[in-house]
Amino acid sequence: MSMDVIVAGPDEDDIAAALEAEGATVARLNGVISRPALEEAGIVDADLYVLTDIGQATTIPIVCDLSEDVRTVAYARDTIPEFVKGQLDLAVDPQLMDAGIVADELTS
Repeated sequence: MSMDVIVAGPDEDDIAAALEAEGATVARLNGVISRPALEEAGIVDADLYVLTDIGQATTIPIVCDLSEDVRTVAYARDTIPEFVKGQLDLAVDPQLMDAGIVADELTS
């Protein structure tokens, strides 16, 4: 079973490549991420939304609004703002957990 993933933000810790290595189909979003950009990237049908830029944390509620089934993950070094913590399924600091381990867990 293929998993559709959107990785939003810069990917300095190679989570997109790690997810692809696990067989996921990954779409990448950079810059200021808007609702139309999320829709164009396929968020409505995505299985997983991985945010690597906490500055774009406002995208989490948008993603949850667009799809009830998508799992949301923050893979970033910065602290998650309180207003999105309740909507995140998982928050992981890349300094604590390697991208390969995270990708394996997310795809299994």
